[in-house]
Amino acid sequence: MTEANKTVVHVISHTHWDREWYMPYEAHHVKLIETIDSLIDTFESDPDFKSFYLDGQTIVVEDYLQVYPEKREVIKRLCDEGKLSLGPWYILQDEFLTSGEANVRNLQIGHRDARTFGPISKIGYFPDSFGNMGQAAQILQQAGISTAVFGRGVKATGFNNRVEDASDQESPYSELIWQSPDGSKVLGILFANWYNNGMEIPVDPDTAKSYWDHRLTRARQYASTRHLLLMNGCDHQPIQTDLSEALRVARELYPDCEFIHSNYDDYVKAVKDELPDDLTLTTGELRGQHTDGWYSLVNTASARVYIKQLNQQNQTLLEKIAEPLAALAHGLGKPYPHGLLQYAWKTLMQNHPHDSICGCSVDEVYHEMKTRFAKSMEVGSALVAGSARFISDKVDTSIFASFGEHTTPFVVYNTSGYTSSSVVTLDIEWSHRFFNQNEDPGSVFKQVSDRTHGEGYLVNSQGDRIDCTAEDLGVRFGYELPNDKFRQPYMARALRLTFEAKLLPALGLETFAWIPTKDSGISKISTDTLITDDFTMENEYLRVIVAQDGSFSMFDKTNDVLYSGLGVYEDVGDIGNEYIFKQPEGDVALTTRGVPAEIRLTENAPYRAAFEIRHTLAVPASADEQLQQEVETMVEFRQRKSVRSQQLVPLNIVTRISLDREGRSLQVHTRIDNTAKDHRLRVLLPSGVKTGVHYADSVFEVAERQTVPAPEWENLSNCQHMQSFVDVHADGRGLTAAGKGLNEYEVLQDDEGTIALTLLRSIGELGDWGVFHTPDAQCLGENEAEWSLIPHRGGDNRFTAYREAYRFAIPVTTSQTGIHEGKLPPVHSFLVWDGNEIAFSNLKINEDNGDLMARWYNLGCTPSNLSIYTREKFALYNSNIMEEKTSEVQTQPIPVSKAGIVTVGFTAK
Repeated sequence: MTEANKTVVHVISHTHWDREWYMPYEAHHVKLIETIDSLIDTFESDPDFKSFYLDGQTIVVEDYLQVYPEKREVIKRLCDEGKLSLGPWYILQDEFLTSGEANVRNLQIGHRDARTFGPISKIGYFPDSFGNMGQAAQILQQAGISTAVFGRGVKATGFNNRVEDASDQESPYSELIWQSPDGSKVLGILFANWYNNGMEIPVDPDTAKSYWDHRLTRARQYASTRHLLLMNGCDHQPIQTDLSEALRVARELYPDCEFIHSNYDDYVKAVKDELPDDLTLTTGELRGQHTDGWYSLVNTASARVYIKQLNQQNQTLLEKIAEPLAALAHGLGKPYPHGLLQYAWKTLMQNHPHDSICGCSVDEVYHEMKTRFAKSMEVGSALVAGSARFISDKVDTSIFASFGEHTTPFVVYNTSGYTSSSVVTLDIEWSHRFFNQNEDPGSVFKQVSDRTHGEGYLVNSQGDRIDCTAEDLGVRFGYELPNDKFRQPYMARALRLTFEAKLLPALGLETFAWIPTKDSGISKISTDTLITDDFTMENEYLRVIVAQDGSFSMFDKTNDVLYSGLGVYEDVGDIGNEYIFKQPEGDVALTTRGVPAEIRLTENAPYRAAFEIRHTLAVPASADEQLQQEVETMVEFRQRKSVRSQQLVPLNIVTRISLDREGRSLQVHTRIDNTAKDHRLRVLLPSGVKTGVHYADSVFEVAERQTVPAPEWENLSNCQHMQSFVDVHADGRGLTAAGKGLNEYEVLQDDEGTIALTLLRSIGELGDWGVFHTPDAQCLGENEAEWSLIPHRGGDNRFTAYREAYRFAIPVTTSQTGIHEGKLPPVHSFLVWDGNEIAFSNLKINEDNGDLMARWYNLGCTPSNLSIYTREKFALYNSNIMEEKTSEVQTQPIPVSKAGIVTVGFTAK
């Protein structure tokens, strides 16, 4: 056999490091320290042990150096020698449950951290993601990465960690061309026999012969070249310290094969040099669409919904509020808090590994995750407050001086990127009385109480009075922390104001002021109402009628379309696990349809109306006793025979539906007092559109998906991921359902095109390879969900609905200020942009050069144009997700390819 025809076996040593999973973080952390210690010892003792891949995530090294900071130079030396490979990610995330910006920060921070040690691994590494995002190729190409390595999405992977043979595969090879919707392409390499197909290679010749016969046959079955990939490791796999001897034995057994202790750079180069011309072109998302559907693991999107909700809040706070406000404040002279933002992002992303954010770990993991979310959000909130206060001090509020000395101005910021009207609630304080340690706080409290009150009215930036509801919170304690002196305690009168801010400018602000007065004629609120009949509310755009069973209809006045039967709740049993939903055989769904509900009007203000709907649904208390036995004996979920218990418990559901005066959508809040186990609760939303496809918000795209799965799909459930919303439409009619941290939906195959949005899933075991009980995953007690319904007429009009869905998730920011002159007008937009089918993503400051960076993406399947207008003078340039300059912007509008992700840099002239 000639050298050119010789099989080359590339053995790549690695360990797939789940930071937390079937043990809490610190338990795995101890094992990590032992593993890296062993790795360093092996490098030092065995010169033939050539390299090790640290799982594509720099946090592995960060966690090690947390215990042994003195080993940093050792790690750097190993990287410089090419023995260790770091990056490109900070953590190995779940792609579908983390936002587009979170995926980008993951690459940015991973690159930045890896660069301090040596060369950066340029492999798009997705070894165990539960499906892969459709825009991965575009994101990777923009980061200078041309190869992706992944383990799921193309073929069904069972928990036996083998890729099952399938008659209809998306690719006959482990190598394929993976293309994003914009046309960007990377070489995709599938772990066709999983990422453990070369683990624990035997040294004994007889054992090794059997081992290699099997593994070489399996690797050859899928490889498109003579270069075979054998991954020497697995989850938390210790270092194989006798690997060099094992490879020596292999060379003696198979002289016609070349065995190399390899690395990804060498392996990928060798494969690329010999690729055949007939590789499959696979476009977009890899979600296991052409499998039996049981092991797509999509139901991790509904395990521990509360974790997804915290994640949505945290991501939104950092990328949609804290970074934009800090960038705008930076333009006015405030230093950009790079270090604190990176700390907040890192703390958040430590919750993004797939076994963490997916909700498929032991309970202790989520105790720590909640702490991380809280820490990250505390930092983010402090940065938001500081930036907003700094900008507010630059706003000209002198227009309010004529209203009196106690006038209290405040600024409302809209960082969503879209002009919008919002009902705003905020607390203000007036008549501050500062005091020192020598004064009696009780006397100060009484002084403020005697001289203040809770009456008055609200004016906008033109000085016009607007409708507002004021709740007197009384006198309360507060404090300021000046930068130039000791803390300053005070007492002040506090009020909670609720009003509608109309047409807040995108990436801008508007100023308002509270005018204290006891003149009852002036302070009286308008009697306008959105209530037009019993259980009916309407504005210029929508009419909503609540039925006796608590379901409701929504009439879209603009497009003359009625949506009926909305808001029915459906409860079924679940005998699966944190990964997979499995309804018991013969189980019949319980619904609130036709069951009388308690309905009452809870808000009737000029700017908003709301109804409260109370349901009590009798549901089984849990699965029957057989489920516990099946869990303990590890009966595979598809083989379980457990059914729901005969014992019933009340499931109390309180729904608030509200309509804003200027609102083009219906806002819904659901509170669930969960007393049952082993079940799933969804809300049913008939769109009235029967169509073969629907659309779901994903990472930098709205993905078109099939409502009816492929013929080989056996799972009766066809649940799927979403980021912010799902949409079903046809010409003249469409319904977009948006959620906050609600990541699982199913479009039912019925005549009504019903969207089923998962609000709660209660399960009691982790699943996978052992018996791990997870009582907290039953989510007993109070659970909440926020969602919104946005009607539209389909066609291009759907993009307006999509922008409304994005805006729904982003709260406005408020900041009280004083009366002063300033360089900013009372109503101001910092950055104005326009583009058909374009969505805004983020505004931040480049850490290296201080330039303003803004990102948009094209939601459409055709090219578009982006126009940008600023009040300041900037030189614009085209960039990428790594914020590197690629070319100057010569003219506007800026062309945007179909499904293109566009980053623009702004250099101050």
